[in-house]
Amino acid sequence: MDYEHAQKKLKIYGQEHLLRYFDTLSEQEQCELLRQIEETDFSVVRHITKQQTDPKKDSTITPITVMTLDKIQEKKTSFTQLGIEAIHAGKIGAVLLAGGMGTRLGSDQPKGMYDIGITKSVYIFQRIIENLFDSVNAAKTWIHLFVMTSEKNHEITRDFFEEHHYFGYDKKYIHFFKQSMAPASDYHGNIYLEGKGKLANSPNGNGGWFISLKQAGFLDLMHQEGIEWLNVFSVDNVLQRIADPCFIGATLENNYQVGAKVVRKNHPDEKVGVICLADGHPAIVEYYELTDTLRNTLTPEGEPAYHFGVILNYLFEVKSLERIAKKELPLHIVEKKIPYLDNQGNIVQPDQPNGYKFETLILDLIQMLDTCLPFEVIREQEFAPIKNKTGVDSVESARKLLLENGIAL
Repeated sequence: MDYEHAQKKLKIYGQEHLLRYFDTLSEQEQCELLRQIEETDFSVVRHITKQQTDPKKDSTITPITVMTLDKIQEKKTSFTQLGIEAIHAGKIGAVLLAGGMGTRLGSDQPKGMYDIGITKSVYIFQRIIENLFDSVNAAKTWIHLFVMTSEKNHEITRDFFEEHHYFGYDKKYIHFFKQSMAPASDYHGNIYLEGKGKLANSPNGNGGWFISLKQAGFLDLMHQEGIEWLNVFSVDNVLQRIADPCFIGATLENNYQVGAKVVRKNHPDEKVGVICLADGHPAIVEYYELTDTLRNTLTPEGEPAYHFGVILNYLFEVKSLERIAKKELPLHIVEKKIPYLDNQGNIVQPDQPNGYKFETLILDLIQMLDTCLPFEVIREQEFAPIKNKTGVDSVESARKLLLENGIAL
């Protein structure tokens, strides 16, 4: 994109101010700014003036049938065999959502590079690959792993894998792609600059992973390789099983469009989204959306009806994703503190929210599908999220669980 085309694009959305420092930039900085303008979807700011609605708002929420541990155990052998056959046939791929940084862990590097070892180095990325190897070894074939990075950590993530020889994984089966970015604006929809040649932007939310994968050209690769299902998971959880044959088999045998690994909540207010139905469609109610009525609803057996929380480990059918990708995902407008360049060219670090970021969420993808299999797993064996350095869902708690599962640190 050249300067003239950038001007035309910005004029459509009333964002011409983003070129105010263009003449003061070096040639390289000018090219970088033009690239950002070309790749940025400025139409998101138009949603500020629209009435934002939650897809679940005014929906009738009802319980969803969960495949519990006892039911899984009854058919574990056949589920696992079916899953291994699907992996061996090349029908399964995996997508690692790894665009985040380790800021809350006290690190300025990508979260996946954080060292959780005690007596030796054990990186989060390393644990992910070691978990994936369980399924690779069981099926005796490699599984394509697509790693979603962000604009801020793409190069360093790719270099880190290269430096560590992909932790023993065949690098031909590891593919990196950047998550699409969304601009950040003030309350009137004016996009901020965070530098004279840099837009203020952020990843467009975990719901944007499939579109980002498609834009990177990997949908063609999946079609060529015959990949029909994608196991999508977050970098946070160092105990999760990836491309789990039993999970795959259960989802495929019952012809679901998506499978969702879930755990029983450890207390009513645990900060995990709860799986349910909204007007008959699979849905996730966030922990802060749970009403007293939902909390107190019981099943006919006397169990809490909304007691299973998602752990961001899903198995999506690719053809269903391609169908819903043609539709517009709900856009969530989130009030945030956004560093920006003022009219004098000075960086301002606000101490109060000063604008909006725009995100899509993976839970909205699920609600756009017709069927979902909630698949219960044992939380002590598959759920060790790392959100904080200490306390709940922390490096400390994850280390404890890893050691209890016999993993040397």
